[in-house]
Amino acid sequence: MRELVLGTAGHVDHGKTSLVRALTGVDTDRLKEEKARGITIELGFAHLDLPCGHRLGIVDVPGHERFVRNMVAGAAGVDLVAFVIAADEGVMPQTREHFEICRLLGIRKGLVVLTKTDLVEPEWLEMVREDIGDFFRDTFLESAPMVEFSAVDNSGRDQVVAAIDRLVADSDFFAATGPFRLPVDRIFSIKGFGAVVTGTAISGRIAVTDEIVIYPEGKKGRIRGIQFHSRSVEAAEAGHRTAINIQGMDKEEIHRGEVLATAGCLLPSWLLDVEMNYLSANTKPIKNRTRVRLHLGTAEIMARVILLDRDELFPGDTADVQLNLETRAAVWPGDHFVIRRYSPVTTIGGGVVLNSLPPKRRRYKEINQGTFAVYRSENRLEFAIQHLRESGRRGVGFHELEVRCAVFGRRLEKLIDPAVAARKIIVVEPDSRRMIAVEVYEDLQVRLLDLIADFHAKNPVKQGAGREELRSRLLGEGEQRLFNRLCNELEKGGKIVSDGALVRLPRFKVALNRDDTAIRDEIIAAYGEAGLKVPTINEVVARIDAGRDEIMGLVGILIDDRVLVKVSVDLYFSAAAIASLREDLVAHINKHGDIDAQGFKGLTGLSRKFSIPLLEYFDREKITLRVGDKRVLRGGGS
Repeated sequence: MRELVLGTAGHVDHGKTSLVRALTGVDTDRLKEEKARGITIELGFAHLDLPCGHRLGIVDVPGHERFVRNMVAGAAGVDLVAFVIAADEGVMPQTREHFEICRLLGIRKGLVVLTKTDLVEPEWLEMVREDIGDFFRDTFLESAPMVEFSAVDNSGRDQVVAAIDRLVADSDFFAATGPFRLPVDRIFSIKGFGAVVTGTAISGRIAVTDEIVIYPEGKKGRIRGIQFHSRSVEAAEAGHRTAINIQGMDKEEIHRGEVLATAGCLLPSWLLDVEMNYLSANTKPIKNRTRVRLHLGTAEIMARVILLDRDELFPGDTADVQLNLETRAAVWPGDHFVIRRYSPVTTIGGGVVLNSLPPKRRRYKEINQGTFAVYRSENRLEFAIQHLRESGRRGVGFHELEVRCAVFGRRLEKLIDPAVAARKIIVVEPDSRRMIAVEVYEDLQVRLLDLIADFHAKNPVKQGAGREELRSRLLGEGEQRLFNRLCNELEKGGKIVSDGALVRLPRFKVALNRDDTAIRDEIIAAYGEAGLKVPTINEVVARIDAGRDEIMGLVGILIDDRVLVKVSVDLYFSAAAIASLREDLVAHINKHGDIDAQGFKGLTGLSRKFSIPLLEYFDREKITLRVGDKRVLRGGGS
């Protein structure tokens, strides 16, 4: 079961670090510069053992405007917030900005700690409490406990602990299932041990010796050691504030903002589909293609806001947006983000990722609205099928679909198996479990039928379209399995007829015009008059006044109609002549037991130019069987 993480929030110098020190005994101002300036610059970490039996991780974040970036990083993975407001100042600029960041990052639970109460009179304190109540009205902190605290004598400490204890005891603890993810907020090295990263695990579980990957770059390493609250442990889980020693990787190879994760659980992307809220505190609209600072986990990425259904987004509005990133991100749908203005650097909005691997979308397209509605819905099966629809004929393999949906293993199988059985999803490659949506599959069938009909219209004297040509035009290179499945299903349904390498529509009949009929008769005459000493196909083409393609098309029709027989590339015979020769050959072998090439020449009076191809033809047709330099009848002859 995962543990919870509490984050502090509030204006600079309102007493966040003093509160954490009073609760835990840990001074989270660990840098010399922080000590000198009296403010938190970097993230500080501590833990608190609660009466309910849980150990709570605590992240102390900076309050100064210049260090809000670190505050956003610290809020990644935070479950509860201790919102700190000094009684002598009340709600201040960073109070507002920190609160908006907490809301945008999806934090939905916390308490308000009113600090420096020793500095004010009771009447002032009551007025500040009323102002704070007004500020948090209609928000997730509206009904949150408000506790008074003074760092001078630690008065109120027990009440703060009790309020936190009740919040934790009433919280939902979910199992740490799924792949492990930890946004990296600090990297250092220990002599003799190598690179160490720290962060708050936001999903899954990982253990010593497990393989890990640093995303988005994909660098691989192995876990050498794990520390949780300054003690060595064998595993880290979601909710743990963790330090991880990585074997096979140097400090310089890892950067803040990257994600330490289970191999294969993330697919980096340059685009994100998001639902974005543009804060009502903004004074002017944001325009399409505005460059912003995107905060995802501990990463800060430059991006452009692509407004899909408007040219401007006004303060207080929410819109479907595509973010075009300047650096790849590795996230899951459902991850929250914050957007800050490029300059001056202030928080202007944020929201939730809907699709972590979208195609590039065109603006003002009606389809976008329906697509985003599906991605926003809680119907996870429809969510998965929509990914298949958007992937088209390329489809999505099972592993990629896991990452796209952030649903893994047996949970995804249970989700999609009924849809596969109901034919809403078509598995086109069982080995990789590559799937396409049934709408895509049925559209391919329609397009294949259209291609065949178009071929018939343009080639009325040809019996059918070549399978390979059809596959290439419909699907491009490869895709043999998918094409075969399309053809097999259409053939079983009586919608096409396959004849070897050719495919045709069932009702198609070769339509010969008067000229074609005359040419057909000339071809029949050329082979019928020749008996077994037939002309080559080139000689026939030279003799008849017509184009080669037209003649070859008619020859193909005559073969399909069993008027001609193709013996080799150049030699065609009338079917009657071949039938008569077959009778003579069978009678000869029945009488003499076998026949050799010389005997066949004597039987037919043909030269090797004709006799050898004919003997090989009868072998292929399984009339004869070659044994050494002789032929016998297959099956004993009859």
